[in-house]
Amino acid sequence: MMKVSNTLIERCFDAIDLLASEAKSLRLGDIAERLDLPKSAVHRLLTILCSIDWIEQDTETGFYRLTLRLAILGQRFLFATQIPDISQPILDRLAQDSQELVRLATIQRDGLAWIAYAQGATTGLVYEPETTAEVPLRVTADGKAWLATLSTEAAVEVVLQNGFGQPGSYGPNALLTIEAIMRELEVTREQGWALAVEEAELGVTSIAAAIRPKGGPPTGTVSVTGPMLRLSGGRILEIARLISIAADDLAALWPLRGIPVSRQHSIEQRPVDRETTRRLPLPELAPRLAESA
Repeated sequence: MMKVSNTLIERCFDAIDLLASEAKSLRLGDIAERLDLPKSAVHRLLTILCSIDWIEQDTETGFYRLTLRLAILGQRFLFATQIPDISQPILDRLAQDSQELVRLATIQRDGLAWIAYAQGATTGLVYEPETTAEVPLRVTADGKAWLATLSTEAAVEVVLQNGFGQPGSYGPNALLTIEAIMRELEVTREQGWALAVEEAELGVTSIAAAIRPKGGPPTGTVSVTGPMLRLSGGRILEIARLISIAADDLAALWPLRGIPVSRQHSIEQRPVDRETTRRLPLPELAPRLAESA
């Protein structure tokens, strides 16, 4: 029986991760350069992955790309968790109340991944971001909402692991230093929800809150994102209240994951109370709300 070293397994997954991140075909030389490995070693890895249908090689160009096997397995696992089934009614309600894009993200090791959404905007400007699962942590409200639940040391470590991206790849207000990010996380902890104005993209505002079943460790985030023209001033506080309620409802339903639908009790969703929220806005937030008005 052939033994497979941990190094070989890790390199195979590194290759899969690279091709999944690029979502396009790559040359052997490009893959070797990105993985910092000799071409001969990478060729062996790709040959193995091709033989078990994780990767395929274009017969005309010789470029390599992922097959749909990874996507199919991911979808199968996601549906098995029942997260979309239990969360979609709450996302739909929030989308209807906010009239903007609503997204649900779950924690994946040292990051977040968007797994479900609901579009509430039907007329005028409709925000439709690029289809991507990975959440850019430092420039999104989802990322801040999750990072704010971590200790300062853990948050710094995660931000450094995820990196700052390429210059100019995000919005004009993207935070560029660890110090600025930590200040922002402190504000987020105090007010109970996160705000990102033109940080991920020009002209886009996002508000998010962490999902914490029974007040314990977070399991994910829920957010509302839309054009700055609509999400500004006092409307940010209105949306923050709606998100806080949705986050609490999602936290209450989260333990139902994995329970057969036939055994799940019907839980009446409480009406939205627009006069309550987890926290009132801090004085530090006032200038930002004024600027976005």
